[in-house]
Amino acid sequence: MQSIVDTLVGYIWGNALVALSLGAGLYFTIITRGVQFRYLIEMIKLLKEGKSSQEGISSFQAFCLALSSRVGVGNIAGVATAIAAGGPGAIFWMAVMGLLGGASAFAESTLSQIYKQKVDGQYRGGAPYYIERGLGWKPFAILMAVVICISYGFLVPGIQSNTIADSFNTAFNIPPVLTGIVITIAMAYLIFGGVKRIANYADKIIPIMALLYIILMFVILGANITQVPAMFKLIISSAFGMDAIFGGIVGLAVAWGVRRAVFSSMAGAGEATFSSAAAEVSHPVKQGLIQGFSIYIDTVIVCVATGLMILITGMYNVIPPGGEALVENIPGIRAGSAWSQMAVSSVFPNAGAGFVAIAIFLFAFTTLMAYYYIAETAMIFLDRKIKYPLLTLLLKFIFLLTMFFGSIESVDLMWGFGDIGFGSMSYLNLVGIILLSKPLYRTFKDYERQKREGKDPIFNPDIAGVKNADLWREISKKYEEGNTYNGGSKPHTIADRLEDRYKHEAPIRRKPLPSDL
Repeated sequence: MQSIVDTLVGYIWGNALVALSLGAGLYFTIITRGVQFRYLIEMIKLLKEGKSSQEGISSFQAFCLALSSRVGVGNIAGVATAIAAGGPGAIFWMAVMGLLGGASAFAESTLSQIYKQKVDGQYRGGAPYYIERGLGWKPFAILMAVVICISYGFLVPGIQSNTIADSFNTAFNIPPVLTGIVITIAMAYLIFGGVKRIANYADKIIPIMALLYIILMFVILGANITQVPAMFKLIISSAFGMDAIFGGIVGLAVAWGVRRAVFSSMAGAGEATFSSAAAEVSHPVKQGLIQGFSIYIDTVIVCVATGLMILITGMYNVIPPGGEALVENIPGIRAGSAWSQMAVSSVFPNAGAGFVAIAIFLFAFTTLMAYYYIAETAMIFLDRKIKYPLLTLLLKFIFLLTMFFGSIESVDLMWGFGDIGFGSMSYLNLVGIILLSKPLYRTFKDYERQKREGKDPIFNPDIAGVKNADLWREISKKYEEGNTYNGGSKPHTIADRLEDRYKHEAPIRRKPLPSDL
């Protein structure tokens, strides 16, 4: 089984997917003129805007739910595997992919908001929804939904539970089978409670755990502050093939840096699109900006901090796949959460391993919460025309069984399954969002136009020129009822906004108002 999985991973995560991930990030950075950089301050401001409604969760809850899926074992164990295979230079390429991935995350999350739908009174959406509504390709949308269900329901949960069990065994000598039973029961309580319960837990746990982990990373760096410049020099030289030891594996540094950055943040793979669609916002771009900011936290801050911590304490080996060891500082210790635990223990010998184990539990457990929500939303998409409760019930049991068996199975097998799932989704989703560039661009321009006019943007697809976003006619009316036009008493109606838009355009571009409005 392991050899079959390794072969599939090799095919999926070849140069084509690395180039597609980097290329898509660069493409969306160019067409949005660096949205992830220009709108950084607004991203932070938007986190405090909006409240949950009967139909959807708040922007902050959607942000936390997405961040719970992004910030997981990829930020700890995944960083270690990138260093092990690609050397210190992999950290640089993780950061580059994170910065470019911010634009891809913005694109996919904005599209998920544009084409979201209301199912059983709640907002639902995601990659299959915008492929079907935006592109009109139902077979492609069905394929995407099937891949997502298989990935999040069966292939990837085992990575998280495996890492939790391994870290608890290392820190507290708790048998993996016991850890597996406990986390499976805890997850059953949450997923049988529905998305609202999941979101309520996510927005309480995520900010605290992320802040504590980041503080810990900087304490470790502070304790080794004199070595920080040398570590940055090593990372940069290794990334561009200038280091005497790691110069020969620069290709692996790029490949593994991108691979683990995608695994960690899932920017462009469609993961955060499901929680983004559930948010209650007045304009799709708002949630796109919020999700763009989550990439900074996940990859640029947490992943890079973890990598620096491992390198600066010397708790790593570099053994390229199929090659000889280039560095073997900790012989016999496999790449994974143990490296981070050893790095922290070098400064906090009595509590380091335990703290990292608890952090891993919180990271991984909240990631599992998000995984289930994504799988359920994709299942509902596949089964909208027949009674789906039976299928979602089956999904719950499969998900829980996968969690349990993942905690006691081989770590290599679990990571292989995860790479197959995430890689397959990335191919499909990146192609989908690139093909949907036109409605994305129109929606973004509509947002920028309203911001220039000093308005709090409200999205109406007829004004923006976006088709098949029917739900937004209803949503825009709801927001317009609570607003005034230009701060006065005149209702902020669709007709007013159309008139205002066209009077600012050059005469040659003027168009008649749509007759149906």
